[in-house]
Amino acid sequence: MSKKVIAIIFGGRSSEHEISCVSAGGVLAALDKAKYEPILIGITRNGKWVHVPEDFALEIRGGVLPEVPEEAAEIVADLHGLKIDNKKLNVDVIFPLLHGPYGEDGTIQGFCELANIAYVGSGVLASAVAMDKSFAKPIFASHDMAVVPGFVVKKSEWKSQRAEFEKSADDVGYPLFVKPARGGSSRGTTKVKSAKEFAAAIEIAHNFDTKALVEKAIHGLEVECAVLEINGSPEASIVGSISIDPKFEFYDFEAKYLDGATKIELPALIPSDVAEEIRKKAIQAFKALGCSGLARVDFFYATTGEILINELNTMPGFTATSVFPQMWAATGKNYESIIEELIKTALLRTNGVLEN
Repeated sequence: MSKKVIAIIFGGRSSEHEISCVSAGGVLAALDKAKYEPILIGITRNGKWVHVPEDFALEIRGGVLPEVPEEAAEIVADLHGLKIDNKKLNVDVIFPLLHGPYGEDGTIQGFCELANIAYVGSGVLASAVAMDKSFAKPIFASHDMAVVPGFVVKKSEWKSQRAEFEKSADDVGYPLFVKPARGGSSRGTTKVKSAKEFAAAIEIAHNFDTKALVEKAIHGLEVECAVLEINGSPEASIVGSISIDPKFEFYDFEAKYLDGATKIELPALIPSDVAEEIRKKAIQAFKALGCSGLARVDFFYATTGEILINELNTMPGFTATSVFPQMWAATGKNYESIIEELIKTALLRTNGVLEN
């Protein structure tokens, strides 16, 4: 039987370029080479598609994050598929390990639909909605899920309506968080402890996105649940809770990837009935947005006992320290079998915007 060709696409134009590269390295190492033939396709920071050699280092070395090499052989991606040196690449499945804008937001999914190539993960609409937290929140709320109180500050309105936004922040109460509405890996996120820090935090978020999300800081545990579609049905992993070295104010980029300061408690140190409720809500959120393949759903378990949904990631990190594979490993499904399930789901799904 001939091997299926899997195009692993990574890098991209978002602020999560390097983490995407590390995720690709993880998937490449775990892919069953007896069944699948991998092709590494990198997207440079400038948006150029290139063919990356299989022996290229896609891992964090000495605290240095990898990047897609600009000088690699160019790949042409168009409605007819993928070509290198004018020769068509016959790809069976695209594994888009792109985090953030131009990847996790429906754009690469739209390309796959137009080129009629099967792909791993959610479709165009679910990807776009999940990426923009300000759109996902009202959908979750409409499905009777508690969301974190907050509001949106658009860059175009910030200067002219600053006083009203500052009053809204006072109403939400400090401390609060300001973050890009369509960001990831906590880049551009600031914990704001008082009114005098608010404006600077908005400016930082606007460096990453023209839409900033302001949200109340919730006292309690950050808990996460991984959802994986198995034989057409979404299943939830055990619930994990995030514990961070006290030197970090919150679960920021460095704490997540560079410092080794973050641990995930598996299972989460919460009552079993609460964990079961979170697992149900994770599947509910997955269905509410119309997701496919996989998602990591993040919640707060507040000290008041309330469960609030924070966000849903349609393409969570696949690095060695990533929460998604760790949660499934603790549930009894190893990294290789997760990848197997994702490829299987991608091949079974009918492409087409009305199918996703």
